[in-house]
Amino acid sequence: MTDKNKPSGTEKDTTAPASPKDTAKNASDNATNSRSTTDTTVSKSADETSSSATTTPAKDSQTASPAKKQKSGRGLAVVAIVLVIALGGGLYYHGHQQSTQVNAGIAALTSQVSALETALANSEAQTQSAVQKATQDTLVLIEQQDKTILSLQSALADVKGRRPNDWLLAEADYLVNQAGRQLWLEHDVLTATTLMETADQRIAALNDPSLTPVRQAMAKDIQQLKAIKRIDRDGIVLRLNSLQQEVDKLPLANAIMPEGEAVTPEQVSGNVDDWQQNLKASMSDFVGQFITYRKREGDVVPLLTPAQTFYLQENLKAKLDQAITAVYRENGRLYAESINTAEEWAARFYNQDAKITESFISTLDTLSQQTIEVSYPEALESQQLVSDLLADRLRRDLAPLPAEGSSQ
Repeated sequence: MTDKNKPSGTEKDTTAPASPKDTAKNASDNATNSRSTTDTTVSKSADETSSSATTTPAKDSQTASPAKKQKSGRGLAVVAIVLVIALGGGLYYHGHQQSTQVNAGIAALTSQVSALETALANSEAQTQSAVQKATQDTLVLIEQQDKTILSLQSALADVKGRRPNDWLLAEADYLVNQAGRQLWLEHDVLTATTLMETADQRIAALNDPSLTPVRQAMAKDIQQLKAIKRIDRDGIVLRLNSLQQEVDKLPLANAIMPEGEAVTPEQVSGNVDDWQQNLKASMSDFVGQFITYRKREGDVVPLLTPAQTFYLQENLKAKLDQAITAVYRENGRLYAESINTAEEWAARFYNQDAKITESFISTLDTLSQQTIEVSYPEALESQQLVSDLLADRLRRDLAPLPAEGSSQ
């Protein structure tokens, strides 16, 4: 009984300090690692199970077992320490990587914040500049509107003070300007005179003694217009057109020969001594009853060919067209040259014994004596007076709005 209990007590004493002491030391050195504690506990449980299961009575085997178990526990502790160091290194590396990523993210966020701050500063500066510009433009626009309102108020006050019949003065000014256009642009003296007389009636309807100088100037202008020589341009043009239509009907001359010399018949004298001359005169008179001899000097123009006749007619018509154009342009030199050339061709190439040719040449001669140039007054004296009077009474200068570019 005693011997049996001793070995168990000895086993208890020898197994107690073997593994638990090392396990406690490892636990105190590596308090942060739970796996080391678990391995030590597992080793302890294995040693206790092994010690409790061994019941050999030999003393040498009991003393050798704790040393072997102690060596095994130290190997496990080394393994645990290596695992702890490896785990710590891994955790350190992982933490370092995380720290590097966090630092990079912080740097990127810092850069973005700086860019946003710069953009915000620029935007704020631009906004302030735009606000200042808008404020200036608004002030300029308000100032312009104030000036416009003052001008409109002044114009309204002037309108209230105007006379109710001043529109007649404006109508008279329009009529006088139209008379000037008709006179100098269209050379229509009759229409210009009628317009001036109508304008004088409008001013007379005002019954204003202050307008007497204007009416005197208008009366002078009307008298000058009535003194201008009237030319019947339409009548002249119509007569030229009728001559153009008669060109194709004019008969051509058979042959154009120079005029013969005038022959004076010899008279028989009563003197006997002139018997030779009297005989010669008697013979010439007798022969002249059968044969007529005339002497002509110059070139004989032969008959015209059909082509030449056509060209002659067209050229004659063209000259009459030039005369018509000269009538409307009041070009006296061109008119006279065209009429004279047409008259010369008609007398040279057409039969002068025909009545139609005689009437054609007579009409051309009458038209050549017409005067188509007219002297017009350089200006109407009343035109400037009426315009100045209208500006004083009706027109007021409003303050013009400045251009958009000037306000910038």
